[in-house]
Amino acid sequence: MRYLLPTTFLVALLAMLMLRGYVHSEILADHRVRDADYNTRVPKDVRSGGPVIDARSGDATTLRIPDRRIVLTFDDGPDPVWTPKVLDKLKEYDAHGVFFVTGNMAARYPDLVERMVAEGHEIGLHTFNHPDLSYQSTGRIDWELSQNQLALAGAAGIRTSLFRPPYSSFSYAMDNKSWPVTEYIGSRGYLTVVNDTDSEDWKRPGVRAIVERATPKDGKGAIILMHDSGGDRSQTVAALDTLLPDLAERGYTFTRLTTALDAPSAHTPVTGSALWKGKAFVSAVAVSERITGVLVVGLAVVGVLVLARFGLMLLLSFLHARKVRRRNFGWGPPVTRPVSVLVPAYNESACIEATVRSLAASEHPIEIIVIDDGSTDGTADLVEAMRLPRVRVVRQRNAGKPAALNNGIRHARYDIVVMMDGDTVFEPATVRELVQPFGDPRVGAVAGNAKVGNRDSLIGAWQHIEYVMGFNLDRRMYDVLGCMPTIPGAVGAFRREALDRVGGMSEDTLAEDTDVTMALHRDGWRVVYAENARAWTEAPESVQQLWSQRYRWSYGTMQAIWKHRRAVIERGPSGRFGRVGLPFVSLFMVVAPLLAPLIDVFLLYGLVFGPTGRTVAAWFGVLVVQAVCAAYAFRLDKERMTHLISLPLQQILYRQLMYVVLLQSWITALTGGRLRWQKLRRTGAVEAPGGSSGRRPQGPGAAAGAVDRRPYV
Repeated sequence: MRYLLPTTFLVALLAMLMLRGYVHSEILADHRVRDADYNTRVPKDVRSGGPVIDARSGDATTLRIPDRRIVLTFDDGPDPVWTPKVLDKLKEYDAHGVFFVTGNMAARYPDLVERMVAEGHEIGLHTFNHPDLSYQSTGRIDWELSQNQLALAGAAGIRTSLFRPPYSSFSYAMDNKSWPVTEYIGSRGYLTVVNDTDSEDWKRPGVRAIVERATPKDGKGAIILMHDSGGDRSQTVAALDTLLPDLAERGYTFTRLTTALDAPSAHTPVTGSALWKGKAFVSAVAVSERITGVLVVGLAVVGVLVLARFGLMLLLSFLHARKVRRRNFGWGPPVTRPVSVLVPAYNESACIEATVRSLAASEHPIEIIVIDDGSTDGTADLVEAMRLPRVRVVRQRNAGKPAALNNGIRHARYDIVVMMDGDTVFEPATVRELVQPFGDPRVGAVAGNAKVGNRDSLIGAWQHIEYVMGFNLDRRMYDVLGCMPTIPGAVGAFRREALDRVGGMSEDTLAEDTDVTMALHRDGWRVVYAENARAWTEAPESVQQLWSQRYRWSYGTMQAIWKHRRAVIERGPSGRFGRVGLPFVSLFMVVAPLLAPLIDVFLLYGLVFGPTGRTVAAWFGVLVVQAVCAAYAFRLDKERMTHLISLPLQQILYRQLMYVVLLQSWITALTGGRLRWQKLRRTGAVEAPGGSSGRRPQGPGAAAGAVDRRPYV
């Protein structure tokens, strides 16, 4: 189900977009119009004959409308704005006419076609997508006719024998290119209807001019060409208000084409499978119109919210950096008392020594407690063999990270507890910087600055961008708003009193760091960000391990949000967090990323079917906004800008992977699935600056460190 549902969803979305593009003449449409050609192959009787051409028997004949009879014809509809107004005028003056409808419009507005038939008007075909048929093959002509009939069957349960070619005018205008089309149309059983009186309403020459051009001369009958779609038809509607009563006073009758010719009705009822196919097609069009319409609105709303979030993030990040970087800024009295550092470890033999040595070099007085969670690779033995002062090893049976942390808290001697992962290394000043906010007695927890050590690979560089933006903009913003969602497992500190009040680390979710952070907010504690408390962690360098890591993070975040959902209706600090933090986290970490793939689907659609220029411009506009945010985050963190070169590729490839991971997390949650903790491979390749090698942290290959529990959005 995890693979089938996302695939089904994307295929259905693509199918709806293709169908919508088809009925909006964006797919398979041909907008070419041929210039006039010679007419040497057109029979003289046709060129000099009437506006109705009957080529069904092979020998073409033409018919004229009898005197004092008017056949009003309307092309290109139905239109949701103008067709009802035209129908209202015809009904007001008890007049009937012929509507030559296009299939794409009939499929989109079937109720108007049904109204036409119900009110006694005649329907004719005008192709499905309105192409110039002289450019088309016989196969494409058949397709245009059959699809037009399919739309009519679904809309009104009929088929028709009347046809008007797009871009046609008078019989004498037939030429060597359009005449073969007319012959072929006749061979398919249709009467071709052009006109002998053109109102030229499409030019919008004014009501008086339309009336003058539509009025027949000397009491002769006429087929009058007008339009009920294709643009502003207000002049057409106003002209009907004058033309209909004036011609009626002169003794004219407004009637259907077949009635004027004393011929059988052009309509034939559709039954059986043909009727159901038509109804299914029209229903599918309606579904695609509604769903894509909702998606477009939703994307517009999400787009505005995301851009607003970017703006808010830049503003609040600037204010945060300005505040904490003032010379006289301080959280309170300097924190110099010793603290306990907890290192939960399960099979961390590849990197535990580097982790412990980095802590031993700390500039702040600490005790180091390594909690070995039933390792089978000798992790605890390695730590004990190091024989470092202030380092204790606590062994336990394998019970999971939350249990290991709670065990460490019980063994801790001091009232401030720092937590880190076994694959992470600290700089000498990290602990000192991390605990200074506890000079404010209101602070219950502090988030440090986790950084990717192995950033020289492409995936590592993408995660480096993600982490820098997430920590240096997101966390600053959350700090100012007072709704920090997560203390990262790689580098975080807690007041022991605060942990005791919320019951310690919970095993209810896979994101225990997010869970406990939300609990602290609800208990009234401040949670802040310390930008200079840097920790270097390994990031996944394989797609499979990155997938596993982010899948767990996303699912755990959803669990934590659901667990603390009652905060939305509570009072006090819990309610403040519930009505600010939870909606913010839910919208931008869970809901918005779920809709974000639609942006790429619409981007692909726009690139292929247009408008390509505007689509590319919009995509580059969003990319520029993201680049500005990323550059500002890199500047705040004093990082080299060279890694931002891969940002466009990150948006094309890496982001798609994060989308699918989040979608799978949604499906797991909705289907009641359970996701177990997944242990990932470590390499121990990351070192802190100033370590024994004296180089920047890097590594040829690494697995996931348990850092912040959600990707940057």
